[in-house]
Amino acid sequence: MVRESWASRAGFILAAVGSAIGLGNIWRFPWMTAENGGSAFLILYLLIVLVVGVPGLLAAFVIGRRSNRNPVGAFKSLAGSRFWTALGALCVVTSILLMSFYSVVGGWILRYFLESATGAYFAAPETHFAAISYGAEAFGYQLAVLAATSLIVAAGIRRGIEATTKVMMPGVVVLLVGLAIWAAQQPNAAQGYEFYLEFDGAYLAENFLSVLGSAAGQALFTLSIGSGTMITYASYVNDDRSLPLDASLIAVFNLGIGILAGLVVFPLLFSFTPGPTEGGPGALFVGIASAFASLPGGRLLGAVFFLVVLLAALTSLISMLEIPVSFLVDEFDLERSTATRGLFALVVLTGGVNAFSPAVFTLFADHLVDLLLVLGLTGFMVYTAWVLGPAAIEEYLEGAGPLSRPLVIPWRYAIGTLFPAFLLFTFYADVAALIGFSTGPGPLLVATLLTVLVLVVVARRSVSETRPQPSESTD
Repeated sequence: MVRESWASRAGFILAAVGSAIGLGNIWRFPWMTAENGGSAFLILYLLIVLVVGVPGLLAAFVIGRRSNRNPVGAFKSLAGSRFWTALGALCVVTSILLMSFYSVVGGWILRYFLESATGAYFAAPETHFAAISYGAEAFGYQLAVLAATSLIVAAGIRRGIEATTKVMMPGVVVLLVGLAIWAAQQPNAAQGYEFYLEFDGAYLAENFLSVLGSAAGQALFTLSIGSGTMITYASYVNDDRSLPLDASLIAVFNLGIGILAGLVVFPLLFSFTPGPTEGGPGALFVGIASAFASLPGGRLLGAVFFLVVLLAALTSLISMLEIPVSFLVDEFDLERSTATRGLFALVVLTGGVNAFSPAVFTLFADHLVDLLLVLGLTGFMVYTAWVLGPAAIEEYLEGAGPLSRPLVIPWRYAIGTLFPAFLLFTFYADVAALIGFSTGPGPLLVATLLTVLVLVVVARRSVSETRPQPSESTD
């Protein structure tokens, strides 16, 4: 079966940006920012995206383009090791878990978009959201979103994913800019900007570890690294592209959309609600809905806002579904349409649990996926630096420009040691907070360094195991 590729560089960039700029930036980013001190969270998030996210994107791109395979096939073909192939399998599992809760939120958004025409949620936004967020009706809207996603993915890389995101992403940007201009004119917009943009060093110092873990998880969530999305998308990229340039563009676009979404959400929260206290998963559906209910033309504004969020949700869901679809197509030679139908049925089951159970949804959305993404990206980095090694450098340099070429050696060793250590530190800090274990940074650092050492040893051993052995001489 002939493997597809992107028709244009713009198509790849827009699809990758669409994967990154989804609900993570418009639904989850304002919610996580509000729960983690506003500007204190924002500054750490920006730093992690630029300093760790871009090198991480590059690692995923190198694996994908080098192998021209899905995450499982990539690790199997490049390393031939069960350990690393299991990392690829983790990507497939993570993508299914992501879709399972993400599609529930997509269903909420679809419902609110349709209800904006009648103002059904205007009278009592909080009561309305509580009534419709879980149960049979939520499941029905979730099915509609999953069906739309499946139709796009089944159409293929060029006719489905690329053609769709080329329309959706410019639309998201234009509509968000218009909403940000409108939000700036609301009565308490300045207070929203202050909470969002004015640096709060005291809060950061007091809550550093918890904010760090949340910021790291959010950065990986919004960049779609750690789940295998960017490995999969890069596997359709031609060799003449500059991977460093593409990774930088995607990260910059991702940051821009995330910040822009905050410039829409926080002025509205401070103008029409008690402020960031209206956080949590329902922030868009309670706090923002209250704003539309209070404004002339609120139905039209609500429809435009939820259309933006719906388009963003679809672009992300498309990228999540493409991971297991590419796995089935590459490894089992299934027709794309057959693979998509089978996965649609699977996610209906796993997603249905999230649609009916708030406890399961919260577990997935708040903690489980973040932890899996951190582990995934840590594995990508160590694998790229120590298993691919010189091959990774060669792939990095293919198509790279004069500005990025001198950075290849620092990049390799940073993703092999420094950045995995950072990610694992946030992982252990997050786990400790989740289980209620109070500890200082010392034990976390010890656990981090030991884990990095073990991973590097495993990586180096897998290289020696897969390296061809010299044949015996026959005298």
